[in-house]
Amino acid sequence: MRGSEDIALSNGLVPAGTLVDNNNDAKKAKVDKGQNNITPSRVVHLRNIPTEASEAEIIHLGMPFGRVTNVLVLKGKNQAFLEMAEESAAVAMVSYFTTCSAQLRGRTVYVQFSNHRELKTDQTHSNSNASAQAAIQAAQALNGQTVDTQGGPNTVLRVIVENMVYPVTLDVLYQIFSRVGQVLKIVTFTKNNTFQALIQYPDVVMAQAAKMNLDGQNIYNGCCTLRIEYSKLGTLNVKFNNDKSRDYTNPSLPSGEPGLDVSFSLGLQLPGAAALNTAALRLPGQTGAGCVLLVSNLSEETVTPDALFTLFGVYGDVQRVKILFNKKDTALIQMSEPQQAYLAQTHLDKVKLFGKQIRVMPSKHQGVQMPKEGQPDAGLTKDYSASPLHRFKKPGSKNYQNIYAPSATLHLSNIPPTVGEEEIKAAFAEAGFDVKAFKFFPKDHKMALIQLDSVDEAIVALIKMHNFQLSDASHLRVSFSKSTI
Repeated sequence: MRGSEDIALSNGLVPAGTLVDNNNDAKKAKVDKGQNNITPSRVVHLRNIPTEASEAEIIHLGMPFGRVTNVLVLKGKNQAFLEMAEESAAVAMVSYFTTCSAQLRGRTVYVQFSNHRELKTDQTHSNSNASAQAAIQAAQALNGQTVDTQGGPNTVLRVIVENMVYPVTLDVLYQIFSRVGQVLKIVTFTKNNTFQALIQYPDVVMAQAAKMNLDGQNIYNGCCTLRIEYSKLGTLNVKFNNDKSRDYTNPSLPSGEPGLDVSFSLGLQLPGAAALNTAALRLPGQTGAGCVLLVSNLSEETVTPDALFTLFGVYGDVQRVKILFNKKDTALIQMSEPQQAYLAQTHLDKVKLFGKQIRVMPSKHQGVQMPKEGQPDAGLTKDYSASPLHRFKKPGSKNYQNIYAPSATLHLSNIPPTVGEEEIKAAFAEAGFDVKAFKFFPKDHKMALIQLDSVDEAIVALIKMHNFQLSDASHLRVSFSKSTI
């Protein structure tokens, strides 16, 4: 059904045939509302436009269907007009949005043919037309088109993650990109030491919207930047559903052979869609300055700052630890980054440490203060900012690729060639641990898996055996594994 087309002349653009004078008829044009005689036009009328929508956003609605030659946005009336280079492009656009709702900033936009055959410029407002043309040129340049070529957006996007300080998984990408529309398939891979993905949508409009809204966004604050372009592939052929690839239209695909601690995985499922933020796509519950965790129900007799440093250091670089002097079952732990604090909370809340189920939650404190001179502390507050044992000092560290929840199987690395299986098992036994199984990596004897009796025992073993001296020049590195022996 055709609605009324209200044209405000203050924009400097007027539909052809509209008289420019001072009477009311010049300030708006009413279109015949007859439904039986709708004639296609290369000018498309858009209604219910969000007030804050930009010209570029309006232009991007039309670009998947062909070249846009002019635009007029009437913000006060929540309407806009797009002029396409070809009538066939306008027909394709109106036809598509008859069966699928157009969306701008979460608002449904109604798309129909305009009564006007073209948008002409009021010569007294040439600056407005220049602005419109500049917006079109910029949008086409961002889309990889030139002003004189139509280009061909695709349903498959190629996504490159730059500055990947924190791990990015297939599930994280799905939750981000499914905000825009239905994601059909995802394939992830590493090329030239860069994490990349191919993501397929049902149609070019959804792919166009995802590219427009997400290109250049950070997944996490200040890092993991999305660079999005159209793929040359028309469709994705997914053979396995696992942590590297997934066909959401065919859940019965086999998983294939899983790798051994080499996949990009956080080991967590994000609860609900990732929250799109102007600064970053933040994890749920994350605040801007949430680097400090409050840990309670600790074993007062056993826990030490060093033990907490080692355990929480699996998920980020611990800067300071303070066990409260007057409440020794509670501690404050300051991580380097909010994302590290979130990972530690996700994986360690409600685990058993030294026989007690600990609780981990965000603290209201912005940092952990060192005790002032003369204050009683008994060594319960320690600064680890200069510790050589930080796992994530190097940006994009490979350690981010192997972060897992506590498990009964531990991953051992930095094993010197002179140390064998029996020596390692003996070291664990001497420390009081019952080793159930042991296995060197087939192609790399610097790494091994060791399986203990329980998750609780493995947590304590990691605390005691990480940085254990195996030889004069080698200290053992210990982390949790997702594999079993």
